[in-house]
Amino acid sequence: MTPDELSVVRRRLEAFAAEIFAPLARSDQRVKGVTYLRGLLLDGRRKSMQPMAQRLGVDHQGLQQFVTTSTWDTTAVRARLAGRAVEVVDPVAWVVDDTGFVKDGYGSPGVARQYSGTLGKVANCQIGVSVHAVTDAASCPLDWRLFLPESWDPVKAGPAAVKAAKAKRRKTLINAPRAASATDAGGVDLEAVARVATETARARRRACGIPDDEGHRPKWMLAVEMIDGLAGRGLRPPVVAADSGYGDSGPFRAALDERGIAYSVQVKRETLAHPADATPVERTRSARGRPPTRTSPDYPDDAVSVAEHVREAGRDAAVTVTWREGSKGTLSSQFVFLRVRPAGHRIPRAPDGTLPERWLIAEWPDDQPEPVTYWLTSQPADTEPADLIRTAKTRWRIEHDYRELKTGLGLDHFEGRSWTGWHRHVTLVTAAHLFITLLRHDPKAAAPA
Repeated sequence: MTPDELSVVRRRLEAFAAEIFAPLARSDQRVKGVTYLRGLLLDGRRKSMQPMAQRLGVDHQGLQQFVTTSTWDTTAVRARLAGRAVEVVDPVAWVVDDTGFVKDGYGSPGVARQYSGTLGKVANCQIGVSVHAVTDAASCPLDWRLFLPESWDPVKAGPAAVKAAKAKRRKTLINAPRAASATDAGGVDLEAVARVATETARARRRACGIPDDEGHRPKWMLAVEMIDGLAGRGLRPPVVAADSGYGDSGPFRAALDERGIAYSVQVKRETLAHPADATPVERTRSARGRPPTRTSPDYPDDAVSVAEHVREAGRDAAVTVTWREGSKGTLSSQFVFLRVRPAGHRIPRAPDGTLPERWLIAEWPDDQPEPVTYWLTSQPADTEPADLIRTAKTRWRIEHDYRELKTGLGLDHFEGRSWTGWHRHVTLVTAAHLFITLLRHDPKAAAPA
């Protein structure tokens, strides 16, 4: 926004901030909250402390103190933001995703050489996991978590470093005899490697102020924690959508099943499943007459990949589905819909050994030799094809979110090295994004008195 545009909505911004920052005990904190929002909303290439302070005509140290060392807690603020976002967006789904924050050094919390889907490669970055309320017309983040790699967890940093040292050894000395001593990584003292990695993790955590109870957890687990936290505030998703980074996790899908939450998640072509009509049978003795090691019923045939299921159905099984109007016209493609039972040893089964039945959806455009995308969804069996595809495709909106959050509102411009500071910054960016969403939803509403 330009200064003139911001002045037009100033009263609305102040009323919005008064609602969102009401949990902050001190009036000076609430004032700083409004100031920070103004800085995020104003046009400018960088939304870090000093550039924002210069544009606002304030002391940047005041903003820095508010974000990094002040005493306010993000939990209550995020609760208000999430409740307001769900009310305004009225989501058809919640989308789980993550985004990378490129960093030059190694002092920022959670930074490591790791894969970022945003960048499409391994890079030195942080990864933020987020949950968004989504429709085709609007969306807004509901919560955030900063992913901590194993190298930032004192319990797991040592074993991870040893594993990496052994892997490096295997690369340089293929087929070398395995030493029996602790120096089986080619002259490297593995105990020292583990000790240094553990102490490094502890030192980095102290420098960033990472709480003792925060350790490495898979991204899908962070997503489930956020969903549970939002449920504790009375918010529940109509359905959860996610890409294959989450959909390929059987425990993630099982966690949603346990909570009675429907999902529509992308999966890789190698994901295994049984046909819907497959039936478990009692395990029998082996050819040598030995009793089975497990007594629960099991499927007699091996599960095959979802790609194989679709190939067996054939292109003739594909139907054309139109799911929405895009900026360039009607969106439609060809899809195969099958009922399957996703396999996996970590997927809960019924007492008779039956795996849950799910929709397998494969997009197979006429001009492609094979399917380009696969989804599994727990939506009801009688759901209309267009509704299934609309939910599966709803992730597109998140790319719009991340682009606006980063380029317009400075999501990835935070330069501090504080765990608390990062979470406060993304909370404030979320507040700015929600305010813009409110303006788009009702741009002509009168400013509150």
